[in-house]
Amino acid sequence: MAHIIVVGNEKGGSGKSTTCMHVATALARMGHRVGALDLDLRQRSFGRYIENRRAYARRKGLDLPTPEYRELPEIDPATLAEGENVMDRRLAAAMAEIEPNSDFIIIDCPGSHTRLSQMAHSLADTLITPMNDSFIDFDLLARIDPESGRVTGPSIYSEMVWNARQARARANLPPIDWLVLRNRLGSQQMHNKRKVGGALVQLSKRIGFRVAPGFSERVIFRELFPRGLTLLDLRDLGVERLNLSNIAARQELRDLMAELKLPGVTVDF
Repeated sequence: MAHIIVVGNEKGGSGKSTTCMHVATALARMGHRVGALDLDLRQRSFGRYIENRRAYARRKGLDLPTPEYRELPEIDPATLAEGENVMDRRLAAAMAEIEPNSDFIIIDCPGSHTRLSQMAHSLADTLITPMNDSFIDFDLLARIDPESGRVTGPSIYSEMVWNARQARARANLPPIDWLVLRNRLGSQQMHNKRKVGGALVQLSKRIGFRVAPGFSERVIFRELFPRGLTLLDLRDLGVERLNLSNIAARQELRDLMAELKLPGVTVDF
């Protein structure tokens, strides 16, 4: 069975699609068969990223390792069983189509609470939650006391992950390995960075996730999207000498892939 990696966060602008594309492409470059689904049916940032990649590769005559992307199929409501949710059927049909030919499936969730997102979280073997490194985004995970800074309780999103874990336990499935990524770590505001880091460590012990640094804020990510490219593609384009920012970004990706601890994956780039 494919190992399912879900990338979820109910706040927009946290780098979910960038994370999805870089993890998926890194796995494909390492020789793994990678399937991809985008459950944000309106924005489709991950889906458009892959479409941009295929179009660019065709124009330039390049053979770029690319995840196999699938749209959710349309379902005739008349075929649903009594009480069956159409979104459940659409996701199940997409998974049934893509799983037999995949070692890994990357699922990008919308930045909102939806039925599809709930279902995807219950499928996750690995859950990646990118967050911008601030207390605004920390609110996604937990509520904190404004005076003491202590965590007072989980957020709605954390409760959804808890419910997904419970559903997997009832189905005798392995527990979710939950990784929270601290994206857009800046060099400034060190005091705030330490406070966010301390709160995350405290919360991780309470609700069971691992914390890892993600991607820093870099112009290169915005430049790569229109062509569907990732950091690992630069040398295919004839860029023999990477600048210091690009080298640092590749190291961030290498560290992330190692931190994920995915089965059968040896990070070799």
